[in-house]
Amino acid sequence: MTKRITIVFSLFICLLGLSLFAKAQDTLKETKSEVPELTAFHEIIYPIWHTAYPEKDYAALRKYVADINKLAAPIYNAKLPGILRDKEAKWKEGVGLFKKAVDEYNAAASGKDDQALLKAAEALHSKYEALVRTINPILKEVDEFHQVLYVVNHQYAPNKEYDKIREAAPELVTKADAITKVALPKRLEAKTEAFQKAAAELLAAVKELEAASGAHDHDGMLSGVDKVHLKYQALEKIFE
Repeated sequence: MTKRITIVFSLFICLLGLSLFAKAQDTLKETKSEVPELTAFHEIIYPIWHTAYPEKDYAALRKYVADINKLAAPIYNAKLPGILRDKEAKWKEGVGLFKKAVDEYNAAASGKDDQALLKAAEALHSKYEALVRTINPILKEVDEFHQVLYVVNHQYAPNKEYDKIREAAPELVTKADAITKVALPKRLEAKTEAFQKAAAELLAAVKELEAASGAHDHDGMLSGVDKVHLKYQALEKIFE
């Protein structure tokens, strides 16, 4: 009997471990700003844009049609990970424009107008790059902050997991502080003043959340998470 109990208990521990591992993997997927279907399309857009297009290799451009259609199709119905849910509307708009570019490429490739084919290749590359920019984080530090905030805002707060919010608060402070120290790249320099102001407000909101967490103020923690999320959205909006 004791041996049977030990075996059952061991199986339970194994199943629990597998369940926790699967949950951790799901969370990891939801916090990565990545769409695998879009990444896969790079396999075909790279030779088009970097070889066939500049070399005006019209035969190659026409030969790529089947691969373009095969790799583009999954993008039309691709699902964004949870961390990108705020970009859903812009993503769908971009997918519509991308599909139109694919259709135009098909039409141009079936015709004899080489200039139209070059124009279609340029448009396809442009609409693909637009989708990439839609999901790619503007700054590494902002993305790292959002990865933590996403779990706090969409898991811990709704489930009232106050201990986990308390544990995450110092990490949010560290990552928010890192954002305030970022120097924007040259192409974004004009947004520096607005960015610095929004970054400072985000850090202040995160420190308020940390204070509420330290005081075990549950209502303050929940409202603090909401405020941090709003300040994060305001920061991100600067780059739209």
